[in-house]
Amino acid sequence: MSDIIHLLPDSVANQIAAGEVIQRPSSVIKELLENAVDAGAHRVDVVVEEAGRTSIQVVDDGKGMSETDARLAFERHATSKINIASDLFALSTMGFRGEALPSIAAVAQVTLRTRPADNDLGTCLTIEGGKVVSQEADSCPVGSNFLVQNLFYNVPARRKFLKSNQTELSNIIQEFERVALVNPDMHFTFTHDGHSLTTLLPESPRQRVASLFGKRLSEQLLNVDVDTTLCSLTGFVGKPEAAKKKGARQFFYVNGRYMRHPYFHKAVQEAFDELVPTGEQVPYFLFMTVDPATIDVNIHPTKTEIKFENELAIWQIILAAVKEALGKFNAVPTIDFDVEGRPSNIPVYNPDSDHATRVMPPPQPTVSGNYNPFQSHSGASRASVPVQWEDLYVPREEKSLVPDDITLFNSADDVELSAVERSVQHYQYRGRYIVTEVRSGLMLIDQHRAHVRILYNKYRKELEGQPAASQGLLFPEVVQFSVSDSPLVVAIQDELHALGFDITPLGGGSYNVTGVPSGFEGIDPRQLLGDIVETLKIRGQGMEEDVHHRMALTLARHAAIPVGQILSQTEMEDLVSQLFQLPEPNYTPEGKVIVVIYPHENLEKMFK
Repeated sequence: MSDIIHLLPDSVANQIAAGEVIQRPSSVIKELLENAVDAGAHRVDVVVEEAGRTSIQVVDDGKGMSETDARLAFERHATSKINIASDLFALSTMGFRGEALPSIAAVAQVTLRTRPADNDLGTCLTIEGGKVVSQEADSCPVGSNFLVQNLFYNVPARRKFLKSNQTELSNIIQEFERVALVNPDMHFTFTHDGHSLTTLLPESPRQRVASLFGKRLSEQLLNVDVDTTLCSLTGFVGKPEAAKKKGARQFFYVNGRYMRHPYFHKAVQEAFDELVPTGEQVPYFLFMTVDPATIDVNIHPTKTEIKFENELAIWQIILAAVKEALGKFNAVPTIDFDVEGRPSNIPVYNPDSDHATRVMPPPQPTVSGNYNPFQSHSGASRASVPVQWEDLYVPREEKSLVPDDITLFNSADDVELSAVERSVQHYQYRGRYIVTEVRSGLMLIDQHRAHVRILYNKYRKELEGQPAASQGLLFPEVVQFSVSDSPLVVAIQDELHALGFDITPLGGGSYNVTGVPSGFEGIDPRQLLGDIVETLKIRGQGMEEDVHHRMALTLARHAAIPVGQILSQTEMEDLVSQLFQLPEPNYTPEGKVIVVIYPHENLEKMFK
């Protein structure tokens, strides 16, 4: 039998290994930004073309690399962060595995220009598909300049499965935000397709949150600052009114490294138990510092999953710290008494003391011996029972409790209705359901879902046809979007205009809203636009059809009749008529039931 096991070529092995580290363009941004932070950079410039498909460039003013280091940095498992295995328990850097640069070079065309401060000339190194093409001296500034072009050019299968440019750009900005947020003392810039998306100057942590996510969110944050022997916890947590069903900004860091930790996330949510509605989440930005020997970050190449030695104790610290922040800023209702003028110390009464002799004697109760509770007294008396009390029990004349214009029981002639015929009289049950008679029984209609279906079809037609009517606002509203949301707003600006929104960009993620769709005058445009953007981010968008669906559905939910609103007969008839003029009246756009019919046969069985 011939041998069948053989070693893979280095190029193939490197491409396979690169799949664990470099999954999409955002992975390149993450690794290069973390290397810039490890290099002690004070300024980092990020330039992206076509959401990273064409090129990704990260320029920093860090330490730079010598000619030998530049070449060795692209060898697998070559690193300057650790020397022996025990160094894994004393990590103070973001990277340490020595896999990022080799993985990037294996699936892209990379050009590196770098120079350390003690050299007059730097090095220009070009690598394609893991193979060095050229290396020569270069006149460049101190630091490193990484240019990554044509990502996955030699792995067509991986490049084919990349998402739309908008989705990939959102992931890139997300990684950029994670690094920029934990390094507020650094200067960052981000440019996409020649347009500057953000410029972050060195600032305080709270100002960095405002620069990335808007001043409105920054104003809703409470300070968290706790220092214990196990860990120190600083940062911010949102007030209860900042809770959102989706799109809440939530960041956890340990020793400057972003992490995902559902267990610690639950501690934050438990602190808000009974303070926010079920299903809503609060924003938080928490930075934890622990002994590196008590955590293990070497679980996955992305290094976002971290194991803690004292998980339970840290969980309790987080819970207590968040509760303390809520209590300190009166975010939690408390019972307080008026203590103004209260003496600082109330002495205990001692009858043998000299002071007791000067105190007035306690009051003595007095009792009247002539008081008779059965003796009548002058004054107002209760009304007496009427003499003709028998009149109270005389049966009243029978009177119908049902208004003349409403018929509860149809005559025999009215029972035989056609299949499509229904009663023009309706009854509203608990402000939610419309009950009406049809040929086969009683029909119940969810008024909110019915109106959502009606409005959804209306907005879909407006998006696909002529622009809808716009209602100007008396006082224009300024809506602030984060760095990650701004590109999405630009992408859907034409659709927003078709719906009736009149928005003008002001720069820096701010938009001036001067008009809203007709019929939306009483709705906060900031909340409405924010919900549209968050829905598109969560569900994803790329195809125009899906964008129209999500926008129309979000608008319909906001404008639909709320549960509990009382409707008149005319309003109920108009709603039912519009519903049954639609091609799909039985279900909402999400597939929820709108109409239920209770058969007439079942009603008859109940009275047998």
